[in-house]
Amino acid sequence: MAESGIEKERVILAGVDLGDDMDFDQSMKELSGLADACYMETVGVLTQKMDRPDKTFCLGRGKAEELKEFAERIEADMILFDHTLTPSQLRNLQQIIGKPIMDRTALILEIFASRARTREARLQVETARLQYLLPRLVGMHAALSRQGGGSGLANKGAGEKKLELDRRRIEDRLARLRRELDDVAQERDTQRKRRQASSLPLVALAGYTNAGKSTLMNCLLEQFGQEESRPVLAEDKLFATLETTVRKIELPDNCRFLLSDTVGFIHKLPTGLVKAFRSTLEEIRQADLILHVIDYADENYRNQTEVTRQTLAELGCSHIPVIYVMNKADLCMEDFPKVQGDNRIYMAAGKGIGLRELTRLIVDQLFGSYRRTDFLIPYEQGQIMSYLLEHTLSCQTQYTEQGVRISALCSKADYDRYQKYRIE
Repeated sequence: MAESGIEKERVILAGVDLGDDMDFDQSMKELSGLADACYMETVGVLTQKMDRPDKTFCLGRGKAEELKEFAERIEADMILFDHTLTPSQLRNLQQIIGKPIMDRTALILEIFASRARTREARLQVETARLQYLLPRLVGMHAALSRQGGGSGLANKGAGEKKLELDRRRIEDRLARLRRELDDVAQERDTQRKRRQASSLPLVALAGYTNAGKSTLMNCLLEQFGQEESRPVLAEDKLFATLETTVRKIELPDNCRFLLSDTVGFIHKLPTGLVKAFRSTLEEIRQADLILHVIDYADENYRNQTEVTRQTLAELGCSHIPVIYVMNKADLCMEDFPKVQGDNRIYMAAGKGIGLRELTRLIVDQLFGSYRRTDFLIPYEQGQIMSYLLEHTLSCQTQYTEQGVRISALCSKADYDRYQKYRIE
């Protein structure tokens, strides 16, 4: 992938309008944004209305010929398809057009590969890319048809084709990657269990890519985070965040929770990526509350909201309470911050406007079911007293001859766990 400051690849966007897409024009616009995120310059667009994609070329053959002439005329370097191409469609298009072809899935994978920073993210992205590449080896380049004798690989036949060798290399690499990802998943599961043992509720940020999740997290960290908490990367580009980051938030009255930032979603998010990032996305499934961050200034925010809702449902998160954070309201409305009901807020995270209202909603959702309880803790049970002082809200203490009397708001779990010390 080219870096900033280097001449960008000139690309043509191609798409088939089937009439059943949520918004075909918006999907093509988003494809242009993905191309820009991949340091490509869109120099042309070619679309065709069809009832179904052509099995041979995705486009009709005549349109494919037109695309070839168009690409030669404007000297395009590559063609980007909004649809995920089958291996045969990819091979046939490359033969007829004579230029590199990349579909939406491959483009998203390319962006993810450039954004991955941690070992886990790199393993996840490489796994998804190889799974995508494996069935598409045939016809990817002319060299694949050459014989592979003498290459030095074990268990090869004397005349084994390079295609078969490449497939074997990919399958072997995938097997190693899966083992490494299993190890990483176990490490993440251990960390998750350690956090769960702390009894702190988990709030997960979710939403469409570039909706402002990381900006909101940094805003909350600046106001309520611990001194040693580092800010997370927040950039105005697609998929700036691929790694899950968990930070502790400490609100007034001892209201504390863990806040998790996760990878953003997008229309037609490749299935392979969702599977590869399963351990990362598991953070959302374990959440007590989801902050669904929405770019309210985007004209297509309703469709983006639906894409996120569907993706969360596929991940098994439909039962988790949600607060809808209508972010970037400063760009499209004057009357903000504004709260609607108990689960919707219009705010501007980038300007720090609406934080007080948002935290009030979070507290109501997380701690609204807490009950006022009085405990009498014997002095010899110092560890229980320390726990209650640390994990309950609005805590008041009174030292008596029998022990420490603690009056506090506590969770149902703590209410049941220490029932022998409750007093009426």
